Amino acid sequence: MSTAHTFVKVTLRERLYEKTGHIALYLDYYPPIRNPKTMKQTRREYLGLYLYAKPTCDALVAYNKEIREKALAICCMRQTAIINEEFGFMDHNKKKMDFLPYFKEHSDKKGDKWTSVYKHFYNFCGGKCTFGDLTVEFCQKFQLYLIDAAPLKRPNEKMCKNSVAAFWATFRAMLKKAYHDKYLRENINDYLDALKKEDVHKEYLTQEEVIKLANTPCEHPVLKQASLFSCLTGLRISDILKLRWEDIQLAPDEGYCLRFTSQKTDRDVTIPIGFQAYELLGERGSGTVFKGLKRCWTQGPLKKWIAEAGIKNKHITFHCFRHTYATLQIAAGTDIYTVSKMLTHKSVSTTQIYADLVSEKKRATVDKITLK
Repeated sequence: MSTAHTFVKVTLRERLYEKTGHIALYLDYYPPIRNPKTMKQTRREYLGLYLYAKPTCDALVAYNKEIREKALAICCMRQTAIINEEFGFMDHNKKKMDFLPYFKEHSDKKGDKWTSVYKHFYNFCGGKCTFGDLTVEFCQKFQLYLIDAAPLKRPNEKMCKNSVAAFWATFRAMLKKAYHDKYLRENINDYLDALKKEDVHKEYLTQEEVIKLANTPCEHPVLKQASLFSCLTGLRISDILKLRWEDIQLAPDEGYCLRFTSQKTDRDVTIPIGFQAYELLGERGSGTVFKGLKRCWTQGPLKKWIAEAGIKNKHITFHCFRHTYATLQIAAGTDIYTVSKMLTHKSVSTTQIYADLVSEKKRATVDKITLK
């Protein structure tokens, strides 16, 4: 049984601009093709090349001839690239393209973790890597590099297994996108195994400890404001840093809700917030909500504030406020499905860990009442 191919024909065309006396050269694709950047169907690609509509001397005639030849060469290159893709061949020009600018552009949009992975990969490849270099063997060497690598800001330490697994998963996601955008002929992920994460204890604050924090001054008031807001909403630090006043909207039920694009999942989410959380933000303004908040404050300054609140024997990071929100919600009787939606988890199974934490908490109470 034969397979029919729909051939895309590329034609060089002209468009006259009478006011300027120039002719713009563009490529016409039929049927339309998908623009790899906008992912929208398009028929025209303007080349940024122009001819003189009425050349007045031999020099301009020669100029027109040279520009037209360049445009025809581009047209042939585009047609060859399309034919290669239709018949399963990898376009050699794509193989030679630099992978690093593509990686960096995407990581800049995604956030700090992606940026860290990009920097590690840049160091690994010495600042030179084309799409053609991305073989299974090459990527496996990067995995080994990550396993032995040190954190970017702590060169004398070694990355924990879960960080390595998370960075490797991010890199594989980058490869998947490159394949989706047709920069790679095959999905290399099919041949690269994920690294297993270790189960770690998810630290969280009790209701009493949250109240202690609320009553303890912090040297950076905006850090306290953001931390308590996370306790009340479960927002990640990446979303808190990017949160803008226009993202906080009045909901149909006359309450307030957050509408934004999650930095981690790149999905649009809507999350209702309580009056207490809204009141915590203070007077409504413009631009970012938590003005002046620095990510580095979630290290030393946060630990100092936690200690001053009298919270001991717990390793509390900013992400623990998200754990706190989930754990206290489930402990208060909120069903796991609702909590999962509030945390914007893709699967309820991800939220299940918090239900397990609450079960441990319940177990710890059984011997608190005694007859002895």
